[in-house]
Amino acid sequence: MQDTQLTTEIFESSGDTTLRDVLAPVFRHKLLMIAIFSVIALASIVVALGASNTYAAHMEVLVNRERVDPMVTSESASQILVPASAVTIEEINSEAELLKSQDVLEKVVLENGLEDQEKQSFRAHLFPEQNESQYVSLAVKHLGQKLKIESPPKTNLINVSYASGDPRTAYNVLNTLATLYVEKHVAVHRPTGSYDFFAKEAEKYRNALLDSETRLANFGKEQGVVAPDVERSDMALIVANSVGSLHQAEQTVAADMQRIRDDKTQMERIPERSLTQRTSNAAEILLQQLEDNLLGAQLKRTQLLVKFDPSYPLVQEADKEIAETQAAVTAAEKKEYVNEVTDRDPTFELLREDAAKTQADLAGQSATLVALKQSIRNMQLQMVELDQKALKQADLLRASKANEENYLLYLSKREQERASDALDQKRIANVAIAVPPIIPTLPVGNLSLILMIGFVVATAGSAGAAYMVDYFDSSFRTPRDVIDILAIPVVAGVPKGAIFMRSSPGLVPSARGE
Repeated sequence: MQDTQLTTEIFESSGDTTLRDVLAPVFRHKLLMIAIFSVIALASIVVALGASNTYAAHMEVLVNRERVDPMVTSESASQILVPASAVTIEEINSEAELLKSQDVLEKVVLENGLEDQEKQSFRAHLFPEQNESQYVSLAVKHLGQKLKIESPPKTNLINVSYASGDPRTAYNVLNTLATLYVEKHVAVHRPTGSYDFFAKEAEKYRNALLDSETRLANFGKEQGVVAPDVERSDMALIVANSVGSLHQAEQTVAADMQRIRDDKTQMERIPERSLTQRTSNAAEILLQQLEDNLLGAQLKRTQLLVKFDPSYPLVQEADKEIAETQAAVTAAEKKEYVNEVTDRDPTFELLREDAAKTQADLAGQSATLVALKQSIRNMQLQMVELDQKALKQADLLRASKANEENYLLYLSKREQERASDALDQKRIANVAIAVPPIIPTLPVGNLSLILMIGFVVATAGSAGAAYMVDYFDSSFRTPRDVIDILAIPVVAGVPKGAIFMRSSPGLVPSARGE
């Protein structure tokens, strides 16, 4: 009983944590610690050996907006250049995706022969039946995984790195990637074939312009007129003047006809001749003549009476003549003779001359009227013909001007695209390889440092694993565990693997372990 109480008091009074208690889990799980330490150490050795034989090449891509390409359009409006804005994160991400595009990576694989490395890999030995395209696809996949593309915050740079066991291979891969990426950027941001398109269009409209100019030059020869619209305008003025002359001629004809009618009416009322002189004379001359005749008749009768008797016919005839002459003398003595002188009436003559002149004018005006009507009709027909020719010429001019404008437009567009193509050939783009790749001379990792870090990690990891396993172990390992957890006194504690020896007054365990 006393031994039991003594033992209980000993276990209850030992409450301090000793170094043995701290290191107890390490000793309890030393096999686990050794295993974990060995695994981590072996992995560290493998990583150190791999890192010491791995060379990484680096390059940096600068994304900017120094070059502004004209928009590919057929519009003739000149483009207004706006100041370049800051490069957005979306644009940087887009360029990063272009670096990892499948076609670019495939070209990099083919140019650097990375598919040959896949043929020598462990997978190739497991699946020897794979064809060339599968090896290329695997190489592209692994290349995409090995490429490290990062963009530092608040910069326009894209960092690209690639690691390989051969420094020359790492350099060649990034150098090829840089070249293909710039080509890809130019091809994506500028449509292909635009220069050829504008060149063909410019040539087409140049030929159309030459044809239009030839047709326009032949138009004057074929139609016999150079400027139909000008001639039409001049002829329209002439027609207007001729129409005015026609109206004037009609008025003149009407006036002449009325004047002729008036002249004839007046001529009917006015005598053709008028008395200009009137004299009254006696019949002395007549009487004298009659007396002379009477005397002659008497002499004749006298002569006849000498030969013939009064009854002779000749004598009787002479008597009769004498009697008539005497009667005439008697009548002449009784009459008075008036002498009147007449001449053409001046008014009648004036009217007659005016009528004749007006008649002549009327004939001339009538001929003029007919000629004007015919001339106006002909000129109007010519104006219609000139108008049609003017429309044809205007159509040719419009076609020529349109072809000239299109030719100049596409010529300008062709020169713009030629300049852009020249910039493309000079690799002048909105991306630039700011830091080109170089052949790495130092490996990625330091062998000693990696081994040291691996040793530290292996030690910490194995110890941590031992303490963790011990923490989750629910078995009682010391009398204190029994007292703390079960809250009962411990009478005796027997260590694991203890050897009991017979003694007086009972069994006393040998001191092995605790």
